[in-house]
Amino acid sequence: MTRTLQPASANEAVKRPGRWLALSVLVLAVLLVAVDATVLGLATPYISEDLAPTGTQLLWIGDVYSFVIAGLLVTMGSLGDRVGRKRVLLIGATAFGAVSVLNAYATSPELLIVARALLGVAGATLMPATLALIRNLFHDARERSLAIGIWGATASAGTAVGPIVGGFLLEHFWWGSVFLINLPVMAVLVLVGSKLLPESRNPDPGPWDLPSVLLSLVGMIGLVYAVKEAAAHGFAWATLAAGLLGGAALYGFVRRQLTLPSPLLDMRLFRNHGFSGAVLADLLTILGLSGLVFFLSQYLQLVQGRRPLEAGLAELPAALGAVAAGLIAGAAARRFSVRSVVAGGLAAVGLALASLTLLDQSTGYPLLGAALLVVGAGAGFSFTVTADVILASVPKEQAGAASAVSETAYELGAALGIALLGSIVTGVYRGFPSPPGTPEGAHESLGGAVEAAHALPAPASADLLHAARESFVDGLAIAAGAGAAVLLATAAAAWFMLRNQRLEDTGPGRSPEGHGERRD
Repeated sequence: MTRTLQPASANEAVKRPGRWLALSVLVLAVLLVAVDATVLGLATPYISEDLAPTGTQLLWIGDVYSFVIAGLLVTMGSLGDRVGRKRVLLIGATAFGAVSVLNAYATSPELLIVARALLGVAGATLMPATLALIRNLFHDARERSLAIGIWGATASAGTAVGPIVGGFLLEHFWWGSVFLINLPVMAVLVLVGSKLLPESRNPDPGPWDLPSVLLSLVGMIGLVYAVKEAAAHGFAWATLAAGLLGGAALYGFVRRQLTLPSPLLDMRLFRNHGFSGAVLADLLTILGLSGLVFFLSQYLQLVQGRRPLEAGLAELPAALGAVAAGLIAGAAARRFSVRSVVAGGLAAVGLALASLTLLDQSTGYPLLGAALLVVGAGAGFSFTVTADVILASVPKEQAGAASAVSETAYELGAALGIALLGSIVTGVYRGFPSPPGTPEGAHESLGGAVEAAHALPAPASADLLHAARESFVDGLAIAAGAGAAVLLATAAAAWFMLRNQRLEDTGPGRSPEGHGERRD
């Protein structure tokens, strides 16, 4: 058994050698996932042109990754607690790189959807393992807050690096090249991580429960699928059946966890108001943001005519705001309070989204750039502090499962946001008036309209593009308003649910669990 599995004194835990070098490896995994998530938005117009997906297929390409990863995060987090977080992380990173190649060379919308789903399976191993390893590497509360801030800042930096690098690749290569940038990051992570990362696991995890795994997977995918289909096409018997199946499976999952001596997920964690409040805040925040973010790159490229690299640079303020806020979020929460930092950050995001309801085809960059900067800073404050609250609320032996809950909320929010807010954009867009002879595919997506315009005479082409862009922007503005309402409501909920919540404050003479009690 490795040293990390042995009981350690507070002094040994706080001063673990090489912990910051190990953190540098963990953030590579975060970078891997963040880059992959952001480059897809830039590549969407090119995918639309090359593979000609329908509007529904385009939404599936965007959100199937989140569906699968949401269904497997709890399973993978618990698996890491049992067999070793380092092992799960390295295997997942290797698979992530390999499946990225399949995404890059997909030749049809159906194959790309399958490849994105497989990428979700691999991605589900990465995020819970990184946060759980941080929980076990950094026992000092202030160091852990800084480590989580760096972890979150790297994810934000990935949202900046992804569009810029992706934009460069899209201007010089085909759209599949944006997935191949995962390979060098994966290679460094696996080679260096195998040397630097310590192994950690729950020393007494109990048996692996396969029925719980299946119930979790069926429940999450069934429920999210039903919400997506209902939002896109209205209620149908198949949609209702999927929702009922998913709800029943999740109910069975919860009941089973409450009866197992060693559950896959300890449901008693949710009795902690700080834990449950932080998880809910994460879910609703991402729900309010993700639908807008998914379509923003299309707005910059297909409405305002920016080149891919220029569009990537235009999104940079959001990442810069999130990086800066993430690095100081822990100190701010200790200086003021957890609920003021989280609720204040979310309210700022909500107001910034509200300003985007003023978007039109010719909106100048100052408004858009300022809104993105505020969105990034507000989200950086909120996500960093809620991640710290979630990790500090559980014993380190359950860090993988707790991290998985946090990431499940994030991915579920992303899937629901794309499904609900994305469907608002798509629904408004489809109703635009088009000139005679317009192909049906022009009403499926804005990329389809741009492609269809190339085959029409000049006057009809201009009319089609103007109508399609105007309708797309109208849908985007409505989605921004809906997202703003969600964020402002979440800010109010966080203010009450995180009342009296404090971050740990480990220091000399204090306990490593951070309650401020001197141990003699």
